[in-house]
Amino acid sequence: MTSTPLPAGSEPGNCVELSVVAPVYGCQDCLEDLVDQVQAAATSMAVSFEMILVDDASPDGAWGRIEELSRTRPWLRGLRLSRNFGQHSAISAGIEHATGCWTVVMDCDLQDAPGEIPKLYRKAIYDQLDVVFAQRIDRQDKVLKRLSSWSFFTLLGWLTGVTQDPTTANFGIFHRKVIDAVCEMPERDRSFPLMVRWAGFRTGKLPVQHRARAVGETSYTLRKLLKLSMNIALGYSEKPLRMVAGTGIVCSLVAFVLVGMSLLRWWDGDIEVAGYTSIIGSVWLIGGMVMFCLGVVGLYVGQVFRNVQHRPYYIVADAVNDAREAR
Repeated sequence: MTSTPLPAGSEPGNCVELSVVAPVYGCQDCLEDLVDQVQAAATSMAVSFEMILVDDASPDGAWGRIEELSRTRPWLRGLRLSRNFGQHSAISAGIEHATGCWTVVMDCDLQDAPGEIPKLYRKAIYDQLDVVFAQRIDRQDKVLKRLSSWSFFTLLGWLTGVTQDPTTANFGIFHRKVIDAVCEMPERDRSFPLMVRWAGFRTGKLPVQHRARAVGETSYTLRKLLKLSMNIALGYSEKPLRMVAGTGIVCSLVAFVLVGMSLLRWWDGDIEVAGYTSIIGSVWLIGGMVMFCLGVVGLYVGQVFRNVQHRPYYIVADAVNDAREAR
């Protein structure tokens, strides 16, 4: 399953054994520690490697730091996106530029410990797996973030019909054929772990150490989480449409029952003039249900519209140590 390792720190553009991809947003102060720890982990594995840092329009000037670090590390490559496209689009940019037989995806804030990379690699090799996700047994996050993560994955599991594990995220190691499969998926609303699971390769998990965030705070606000959840739900599940259809069926059944009851009362001579409140209530109820159903269908139409535009889900504005993006 593996190729013969090349000398560590080989020239950019050549195939290497291990690629490490990390989207960068708001983590300028810990980038040097991240890079040094990744280098130490890869060196202990005695394999050729590269690291790709993708600056997703970080507001703290992270790109200047990436350029500085790359001057003394030929194995370190950097991509700067033209604007903030989101974490999963930044991951897609990184993996599409990776050349490794194996690719590790991790966060830049050192919550994903680079020291766990050799363990992930060995498990993938020994167990003959194509994907090994890092399982965060003891998460070092705030209670609110853990609760929102659990709620998100529970809802996502219900929508997609596939059990989701809230202890896993992006951190893991992935074989070249898995990366190639994900890169061939054209949808604009990206969710890296879901795309990997959909591809269906042999997958395993490995318990790893989870650290507290080294610097700053998470950039995921409640609004961003809700938007991400809605996009993923629309992009990876048809259940909302089925719910709309089910709602229409239920309303029709209720209407038939009410009509039947009215006919029976008319047959018995017990006819009452409908009151103003009941009429207005019925109008508002049916009108609200119709608007809700149209809204859900409209969201799906918008999703289709964005995808048929065939716009790229990221644009590289600048690069360092990357032959593909050389200007």
